[in-house]
Parts: sequence; structure tokens; C-alpha cells
Amino acid sequence: MHNKQFLIRDANSSDISTLMELIRLKAQFDGCLDFLEATPKKLEDTLFCENPLAFVLLAEINRNAIGFATYHRIYSTFLAQPGIWLDDLYIKAEYRRLGIGEALIKHLCQITQKIGGGRIDWIVAVNNTPAIKFYEKMGAKIIKKSRFCRLDRKAMYEAITGKEPQDPS
Repeated sequence: MHNKQFLIRDANSSDISTLMELIRLKAQFDGCLDFLEATPKKLEDTLFCENPLAFVLLAEINRNAIGFATYHRIYSTFLAQPGIWLDDLYIKAEYRRLGIGEALIKHLCQITQKIGGGRIDWIVAVNNTPAIKFYEKMGAKIIKKSRFCRLDRKAMYEAITGKEPQDPS
């Protein structure tokens, strides 16, 4: 069993290249590397600006980034309270099962409590059994009667205009 000390901290603009590496690893893990459009400039413009759209927690061992969690605020009309949406949680494979994911979740719970939040929401792939077991162990309820929905750029264009976008080629 490993007994390594790790640190959870807020990411800052000097972490952009590290974030790009971790995001690339997460996309690869999820099997969707082809959909990765993040760039250092986009991260800077959206995460490290006057009004950030999301926030990043970095997990480090000896100043070496080994994982991250990205999140942003949400609002529940049912609770009439804010909450947090956990967008990504990723730990490099060789550092899993050391309590780092648990520490990231606990940190998010503390952030949620500080903002007067009522809950943390996220999605998990149905075939990611280790993650599902981990989340359930942390006390998460896996809600099976809801379905994740998405309108991508093409669908939004069609919804607004009533026609398919023209291919620029």
C-alpha cells in the first residue's frame, strides 16, 4: 500500500499546460480523444478570466499533478439553492486507490457547503463500474430514471434556424 502525501489546490493560469495534459488523458480514458477541442488559449479565456465559467482543483504529489476535478455552480429550483456540477474527475491510473478521488470529492463537498449549496450533481458512464462503485461508496445515489441530454452545435443551429448548417467546404 502506498502512503504518499498529496495536496489538493485550486489551479491557476500557470497550470494550463498541466491541465491540457490531464484533459487529454481524461479524453483518452473516456475513448473520445477525437472530440477534444480544448486549447491553452480557450482554457485561459474561460477558466482564468474575470468571470470564470468553471473552476479546477488539482491533486499533486511532490508538486507533480496527478489528477483534477473541474466544476461549476448550478441552481436547483426544487431546493431553491445553489449546488455544484462536477464536470470531470480524473486521476492518473498509477495513482488510483490512494484516496485522491475521495479527497477531491470531500473538497467539493466543502466548497458546496461554503456557498450554501444543497447538492453536487454529475454523470458517470454506465459501463464505468469502478467509478460507479467508488461514487456509491462516497454516498452518491445513482439516479437511473433520468437520462442525460445534449444539444450540440449542429442541433442548436437546427433548432434556431429550422435547417441544417451548410458545410463550409
